[in-house]
Amino acid sequence: MKTILVVDDEADALELISYNLKQAGFSVATSMDGADALAKARSLLPALIILDVMLPEMDGFEVCKTLRREAATEAIPIIMLTAKTAEMDRVLGLELGSDDYVTKPFSPRELVLRVRKLLDRTHVAAQQKDQLRVGDLLIDVPRHAVTLRGRPLDFTATEFKLLLVLVQRCGLVQSRERLLRDVWEYERDVDTRTVDTHVRRLRDKLGRAAPFLDTVRGVGYRYMDE
Repeated sequence: MKTILVVDDEADALELISYNLKQAGFSVATSMDGADALAKARSLLPALIILDVMLPEMDGFEVCKTLRREAATEAIPIIMLTAKTAEMDRVLGLELGSDDYVTKPFSPRELVLRVRKLLDRTHVAAQQKDQLRVGDLLIDVPRHAVTLRGRPLDFTATEFKLLLVLVQRCGLVQSRERLLRDVWEYERDVDTRTVDTHVRRLRDKLGRAAPFLDTVRGVGYRYMDE
């Protein structure tokens, strides 16, 4: 049973949405403010979040932006729920990373339908990402296997995770600190030479693909699309 996190500061709206989602076969968690919503999103890692814009303390836009910045929550689908109908508000929500929006008053049946469709799209996208190809490099995620022009490459579990993170964010510079957090799950300051050492090992094993693992001086690393 997939869990949906519903965030709204109006008790009636929470009750209405929760009831319809439960009738549709979902498990539901609720929150009435932005800070609590962030805490529950981080701990529960729900399948989807329905997020009201007008919240006390921290509005929905800020919650959405924060969730998209964190590795653990960046891929959770978000539907923004708001009484605001101005185009600028809808655009801002989408620019900050929401996947869809619904304006109040809304049809509970339509909202459940949008939840189902968004979850279906997310599932298909996840399946498509089971294999990642960049140039001659192919990563089979479920099998933890990497091949270069069909030739298997041998990586340790940490090396594989590091390569996967870099390829998933192809072209985007990743700081050493972020790599330590996302690959090694270190939250505190740790010697960043750990990253440098593993990158050197990756380059040794990548062979002809090694030049595409780029060093950005003073910042970090990125894997470049050939």
